[in-house]
Amino acid sequence: MSVTSNLKAVLKNIPSEVTLVAVSKTKPNEDILEAYDAGHRHFGENKVQDLVAKYETLPKDINWHFIGHLQTNKVKYIVPFAHLIHGIDSEKLLKEVNKRAKNANRIQPILLQIYIAEEESKFGLDRAEAFAIIEKIKNGDFPFIQLKGLMGMATNTDSEVQVAKEFKGLKNLFDEFNKTMLPISVLSMGMSGDYALAIECGSNLVRVGSKIFGERNYEGSKGY
Repeated sequence: MSVTSNLKAVLKNIPSEVTLVAVSKTKPNEDILEAYDAGHRHFGENKVQDLVAKYETLPKDINWHFIGHLQTNKVKYIVPFAHLIHGIDSEKLLKEVNKRAKNANRIQPILLQIYIAEEESKFGLDRAEAFAIIEKIKNGDFPFIQLKGLMGMATNTDSEVQVAKEFKGLKNLFDEFNKTMLPISVLSMGMSGDYALAIECGSNLVRVGSKIFGERNYEGSKGY
């Protein structure tokens, strides 16, 4: 099946109020342009150099999402144009994003990454760390940051019960912060293998790659 037909098949399963980020990592510009020509505008990359290269060569009305683990020394390359940075997992990283956004004279939208999985390989903040960061954002410590919401990646397991538990836990935290801390609107949970379950649990942004662009042939690609 083509990228266009795959994209349409995924969109049929996603409510209109849920944003689909097509994860285009490792995929050529031709595949992205096929989805673009079909009307899609939200794409995600997990490597800074790939994101920059695609931004420079592809249409400028694409909304680029950085979905990988971001190193502080590479923040400066993507802040001038990133539509949304998904994985803010430390105050140190947030400070760097705020600094670079100030230099770029723009407000950078971000998501805080919350640790919800039972895997040491995953990154993220715990509740207390997230609370402390949101309190500082609320107090104006990061004036060039716009906190849009939270994101989390569930454990890589076949147990839907466990994944649903982790998703629901993040949804509860999202609701708590939204009501008591700051108004936030984006809850990013769900990838190719579990996006339907994530939407059932309250996600309004999903990151889907292989179901749109096909499988990737390198180690570590499982998930999107």
